[in-house]
Amino acid sequence: MKQDTLVVLGTGGTIAGRAADPADHIGYRAGEVPVHELLAGVAWPPGLRGVCEQVAQTDSKDMDSAVWRTLLQAVQAHVQRPEVRGVVVTHGTDTLEETAYLLYAVLQPAKPVVLASAMRPATSAQADGPANLADALAVAALPGARGVLAVCAGEVHSGLDVRKVHNHRLVAFDSGDAGALGVLEEGRFTHWRDWPRAGTLWPRWESLCAAPAWPRVEWLSSHGGQSAWLVQALLEQRARALERGAPRGEMLEGLVVAGTGNGTVHRDLSAALEAAQAAGVVVWRTTRCPRGRVLAGGDSPFPVSELPPAKARLALMLQLL
Repeated sequence: MKQDTLVVLGTGGTIAGRAADPADHIGYRAGEVPVHELLAGVAWPPGLRGVCEQVAQTDSKDMDSAVWRTLLQAVQAHVQRPEVRGVVVTHGTDTLEETAYLLYAVLQPAKPVVLASAMRPATSAQADGPANLADALAVAALPGARGVLAVCAGEVHSGLDVRKVHNHRLVAFDSGDAGALGVLEEGRFTHWRDWPRAGTLWPRWESLCAAPAWPRVEWLSSHGGQSAWLVQALLEQRARALERGAPRGEMLEGLVVAGTGNGTVHRDLSAALEAAQAAGVVVWRTTRCPRGRVLAGGDSPFPVSELPPAKARLALMLQLL
């Protein structure tokens, strides 16, 4: 009988960053230290075998569909193996919430898939990556753990709710009004909310993996003094792409607008977005507020997403695929 296994997939990020000066937490190069080196000083949970794989080595600000596709396929392949207890993904903090949501929406795994990150590079004299990685392994090994999770600074978040809320502090994530799932203190897990739901693989999984390009969805914000220019420029580019039969991925198919307050949109921008709808672009609205969700109502012509903008963009992309 095969021994229960934890799989660690490396994608780069600050947790794998390298700087010339151990005191430098800003001027480092993300995604340079291989995942097997990150694990060198981290103890595996007792009784479990550990394996690692370098899926990508990138700065997460540059995350794209090619890396996401590769990561989705790798995670799905591993969670299907009966001996695998859970999967840990090392990831940069900048787009972690997007990757977490995509894994959550597409895979809905019954096993834990835990994203581990860091706010300081691996070469820092005060690196936070090793503790976050050890915590992620501990969570992945917990009996009954399931779903897409993110672990940082001792807090455990759901992939559906997690958001980056600070650009420099070690406690960089929260889960908005929903709150964290729990905390790890001295290796002991305190559970506050239930694990994310486990479900079935996204129904268009094969299309997601095989499509040469994913639908192009952009995100913009409403603000005081807003104009129609950005949307008009996008529509002009879309019209030129249609004329020359551009491949999917070049032509705009969806727009997410992060509105003020309860998803309200400046009148000039709203008029441009209505023109985009008439031209065949799907438009969703959400809020730019860091907490709360848009409550449907009023006379807006744009459907509401309860997700924050970064995740709403991915949700619309999946709908359009």
